[in-house]
Amino acid sequence: MTQTETVNSKLLKDDLYFAVNGEWLKTAKIPADKPQTGGFQDLADNIEKTLMHDFGEMLDGKVKVDNQYLNEFVKYYRLASDFEKRNREGFEPAKQYLKPIEELKDWDDWSTKAVDWTFKSYDAPVSLYVDSDMKNTDQYALYASVPSLILPDKTYYADDNQEGQALLQVFSAMTMKLFKLAGYDEKFAKENLKRALKFDASMAPFQKDSTERADYPKMYNKYSFADFKKFSSYLDLGSYAEGLIKDTPEFVIVEEPKFYEALDQMINPETFENFKSWLLVTTLTGVTGFLSDEARVIGGDFSRAISGSKEAMKPQKAAYYLATNRFSQTVGLYYAHQYFGKQPKKDVEHMVHQMIDVYKERLENNTWLSEATRKQAIVKLDALGINVGYPEELDPLYKKFVVNENQSLLENALAFSEISIRNHFDRWGKPVDRTRWQMPAHMVNAYYDPQFNVIVFPAAILQAPFYSIEQSSSENYGGIGAVIAHEISHAFDNNGAQFDEKGNMHNWWTADDLKHFQNLAQDMIKEFDGLETEAGKVNGKLVVSENIADAGGLSCALEAAKKEADVDLKAFFINWARIWRMKASMERMKLLLNIDVHAPNVLRANVQPKNLDDFYTTFDIHAGDGMYLAPEKRVNIW
Repeated sequence: MTQTETVNSKLLKDDLYFAVNGEWLKTAKIPADKPQTGGFQDLADNIEKTLMHDFGEMLDGKVKVDNQYLNEFVKYYRLASDFEKRNREGFEPAKQYLKPIEELKDWDDWSTKAVDWTFKSYDAPVSLYVDSDMKNTDQYALYASVPSLILPDKTYYADDNQEGQALLQVFSAMTMKLFKLAGYDEKFAKENLKRALKFDASMAPFQKDSTERADYPKMYNKYSFADFKKFSSYLDLGSYAEGLIKDTPEFVIVEEPKFYEALDQMINPETFENFKSWLLVTTLTGVTGFLSDEARVIGGDFSRAISGSKEAMKPQKAAYYLATNRFSQTVGLYYAHQYFGKQPKKDVEHMVHQMIDVYKERLENNTWLSEATRKQAIVKLDALGINVGYPEELDPLYKKFVVNENQSLLENALAFSEISIRNHFDRWGKPVDRTRWQMPAHMVNAYYDPQFNVIVFPAAILQAPFYSIEQSSSENYGGIGAVIAHEISHAFDNNGAQFDEKGNMHNWWTADDLKHFQNLAQDMIKEFDGLETEAGKVNGKLVVSENIADAGGLSCALEAAKKEADVDLKAFFINWARIWRMKASMERMKLLLNIDVHAPNVLRANVQPKNLDDFYTTFDIHAGDGMYLAPEKRVNIW
């Protein structure tokens, strides 16, 4: 039976997503320890089973490990899996990590310890990091970000947000249990929790919400180092920055100036005890995954409340994720070399080049771009970097991870975090590394990096339903082809379009072209804004970048599919709908509506085809059909 034969043809004209996925939705079960299941997640779950089996055999000694770096991963996995030892040690390994916070005296005391504590993974009231300068991507710059809030987004802190209040109750109950488990008395726990929540809430009004953060270029706010140091009267920001990078920067790029302008309101002698409690609570809740199984399960109460997962992962699975997350690139290369063949890599690279050719043709024939802007767009497209499958070599960072089997899991984890953090700040003053992959090969995902102008497709996504040599060319174009073109389209979405072929942020558009493009982006916002889902209404502004990429991706993949001898547009659109199948908890769907820059999957599947004329002729759709959208409302950008 082919995939197209599993479709409810009667529903196709009214609801593409349910016509394709309806039968699956009736029987699909969300794993109790996960918040969702479906296209991407199904592949991730299969990889999880495969790798847990392989690494289990390595733990048992049934398979010999010849690779020294993979061997260090196996040692770490063994430590993570030894719940007998972890349960025996209880909270003891964390006490020496918590004790210095209890002894903290004042802001001056924190400032003298700030650099060392940052290397040791303690949270801070400000967040500094090194990344390529968005306006000069050949050089690294120092960025100033903001601390994470307890709740997922600042909007949850509104007085009338009942979800936020309910989540804080879960967080409070969890934290009180952890204080008790760590040996603190109830009075101490209550006082510290109250002060921690007060400090957390004090930061929320000055932070951006998810929609504001989705406007990527607005992160770039350049301040001289002298002006940056003036943001706080009580923190020695200058010494902190210089200590981290071992140099004096000329400037600092401040992501959220409103937060830094309010530092003296949040950070002053009167708020120190609140900060100290906040630091104690974030540290306490942050280490639980490395301790006893009881601490691990209790410490996950809050994240499960947010996601809607019904139960904690079983100990061995939790150990697997803890270890693979730390050694992600090491594990990714193992997966790629073991399970990813040369033929898929070759096929997908061929498809990428086809998509680029289609994109170039569309740009050359574009009717609303001026010649000057069109030329620059093609220059950017020609310079696009392409990474498929896996990196050629292991990131040197992972070669520094050497497990000390005489220490606890937490001690090893903190040692590795320090290596990673020091390695991060050691980039300062060195040439920008453009070869580093942000995703391991066993991750089911893909991305475009506007600062490097590169698209990356890890090996794990290159399997059915996205791609398979068993599928027709049209099915593959409706799957991985559309994903490839989606990532290319990010180079020309409302964020990516502000970066040039080298990844530098500067305007390469004529004024008229930019205005026209912004109007089209506004049309895309309107098309999605306020659309109803079972979890609530869509925020069109939050999801605009991904929707522009979806629209361009599907349109270009469609054009490429039509050039093949075995073109089958029904199969193309059906597989497009299939890759977005998802069943999720209500909590998960509500969270995504609030913070995710992607539209809900059902709308990704249904709305974008409505913008394409070929969809109407393929399924004979007319006014009155559920999938019909009047021509004047259809949005086409690329």
